[in-house]
Amino acid sequence: MSRVDRARLRAALAREERRFADEHPRSRALHERARRSLLNGVPMNWMVRWAGGFPIVVAEGRGPRFTDADGREYVDFCLGDSGAMTGHAPAAVVEAVAARMARGATFMLPTEDAVVVGEELRRRFGLPCWQFAVSATDANRFAIRLARHITGRAKVLVFNGCYHGTVDEAFIALQDGVPRPRPGNIGPPVDPSVTTKVIEFNDVPALEAALAPGDVACVLAEPAMTNIGIILPRPGYHDALRAITRATGTLFVCDETHTISAGPAGYAGAHGLEPDILTLGKAIAGGVPAAVYGMTAEVAERVRPRIRDDEADAGGIGGTLAGNALALAAVRATLESALTEAAYAETGARTRRWVEGVEAVIRETRLPWHVVRLGCRAEYWFSATPPANGGEAAAAIDAPLDRYMHLAALNRGFLMTPFHNMALIAPGTTEADIDRHSEAFRESVAGVIG
Repeated sequence: MSRVDRARLRAALAREERRFADEHPRSRALHERARRSLLNGVPMNWMVRWAGGFPIVVAEGRGPRFTDADGREYVDFCLGDSGAMTGHAPAAVVEAVAARMARGATFMLPTEDAVVVGEELRRRFGLPCWQFAVSATDANRFAIRLARHITGRAKVLVFNGCYHGTVDEAFIALQDGVPRPRPGNIGPPVDPSVTTKVIEFNDVPALEAALAPGDVACVLAEPAMTNIGIILPRPGYHDALRAITRATGTLFVCDETHTISAGPAGYAGAHGLEPDILTLGKAIAGGVPAAVYGMTAEVAERVRPRIRDDEADAGGIGGTLAGNALALAAVRATLESALTEAAYAETGARTRRWVEGVEAVIRETRLPWHVVRLGCRAEYWFSATPPANGGEAAAAIDAPLDRYMHLAALNRGFLMTPFHNMALIAPGTTEADIDRHSEAFRESVAGVIG
């Protein structure tokens, strides 16, 4: 087996940092200017984590590509971490949004698009009753509120290493087997162990033990974990999860915000899962902020009598921009023209080619790495075997190597998803793009192995 030479890695990272700074003078100047008005010079504070010392500043994007302020073009494998999964500025969405904007964007009243979208969501995901939100965070937050309301239970269960947006209950982690606030959790209103149980993914005995007391309103979970890297469920795990949740009267809230990469009906549709509530954001509106959450007929019938009409505006669910006309026009256009069987067939084929190219380099260099794929999303790991849960995934992280690989890719014209070595493939990505990435990956790896 080959190995990464740490001295070569430090030298290679220094070279890539110098190259990045030299090739992005306008982005650097704009970042320095932004430091006078934006916290740490960025519009969202997590952007300080981009590799390179400062983030590149985007000028425009179309399809699977974007151009930065220095005029450099990139193949985008990040795609807004799923927000632009259908590609940047998809034509049908641009047309629908422009037309809707000219006729008014928000009214606190339904439009016909809401009816059409609800019908399509019912057909596609098999859940009969839907609501709208501005973000997946909101959809998950509302799902938790509904679950608590109809079960009379206070607790939520999540998996170690999860991320479900800025939902307070999910900012919890296992540290040496003890539930604690997730590192970096800013100003938690309460210790999350008061509201939440946390266990490792793929651990059936732990799931049984956590749900046995009957105090958990819902399990909030991605059907395959993606926010600490792609972690696939073991065979039979979802069957066990559904059997245990049903036996204990616990609702299963399935967060498909990233796993919509598995197919037009998400991971649940592709694998026949039967969630009680399904949440989905980001990709649903072609880049316009929007989210949806759907529920079974049984859940809907439990919700209706427990929410009085004269109190419907004060329950902590909704908002003046939830289900606004502009977002619903974007969702309709995205479902009808972008999140289609044909699009998934194209991106699935390109993703398989991406995986094959990366795996070929790993074999050639004899590195103990592997690749995991989830539909049109794939990721390489710096470990010989796939992690089974968040704890194993966290232990496999190699921060200096992560930074180098991201920056080397960026300097060669590819933007990877931050915090992971993950690629999401948009329609319009060509075989030539994929093959060029394989060569860039080969060059980057060659620079650090001993």
